[in-house]
Amino acid sequence: MMSQFDQASAEAAEARGDWATAIALVSEYAECYSHDHHRHNAHLWHMELLVKARLFNELADRAEADVHARRRLDRFLFEDSRDGELRQRAERGDKTALYFLVRLLRARGEHTAAARAVADIE
Repeated sequence: MMSQFDQASAEAAEARGDWATAIALVSEYAECYSHDHHRHNAHLWHMELLVKARLFNELADRAEADVHARRRLDRFLFEDSRDGELRQRAERGDKTALYFLVRLLRARGEHTAAARAVADIE
């Protein structure tokens, strides 16, 4: 398990917006799909820190092979109303991006566009 000191240091860095320090501390410990749930949670935290640090290129690079990075990137694009980028990702086979695209379009009241997106992409 991450020592309390390391976690506390990472939390403090995050609280003050020192993304480089927070990311360095968390990423050193993080492990995707680890049997140690602390390491797996650190991995998810790492993905969140990348969004907070606005390191979208790094997140997108990781999303090529890491499902958690892909999901977090898709959720960010949804939260930021980036339907064009969601559509591009969905057209490349990202089902989570398609889900968020449809959800975004429906939230805007664009029900026909949402149905068309599903028909076009599926």
